Amino acid sequence: MGFFDYVSDLYAALSVQEVQAEEPQNDENDEGSEGEEEKPEESSEGGEEADDSEGGDEGGDEEEEEEEEEEEEEPEDLKPKLEEECLKTAQCAPLKHHYEECSERVKHQEEQYGKPSEDCVEEFFHMMHCASQCAAPKLFRQLR
Repeated sequence: MGFFDYVSDLYAALSVQEVQAEEPQNDENDEGSEGEEEKPEESSEGGEEADDSEGGDEGGDEEEEEEEEEEEEEPEDLKPKLEEECLKTAQCAPLKHHYEECSERVKHQEEQYGKPSEDCVEEFFHMMHCASQCAAPKLFRQLR
C-alpha cells in the first residue's frame, strides 16, 4: 500500500460523506414531483384545465393506493397499550408513582438551580421492567 492510498483512505474515513441507502437520489425526479403537486392546485381554478390534469394524476393515485396497502398490511402494535394497562395494576403502580415523584423532584431542581442533581433513569428502568414483565404473557397469548 502506497503513501497516497494511505492518505486517501484516511481522508475517506475522516471526512463527512453523503449517506445513501441504495442508490443516489435523482434530483430531477424530486423537482418534477413537486411541480406536479402544485399543478393540480393551480389548474383547479380553471374549469377545462382541471379535466386535462385529472387524467395525468391517475398514476399518482395508484402510487398512493400502493402506499395505503403497505400501511394496512402492518398490524397494530399491542405492546404499548398492554404496558399502559400494566402500569395501572397494583404490581406496577408503586413504581410508576415513585418515578413520577422523582420526575417532579428533578423538574423542581432544574427550575430552581438550573441543573438537577439527580436523574430518574433507575426508576424509569424499574417501572418499564415491571410493565414489560406484566405485558409479555398477555401479548404472547394475543399473538397466538
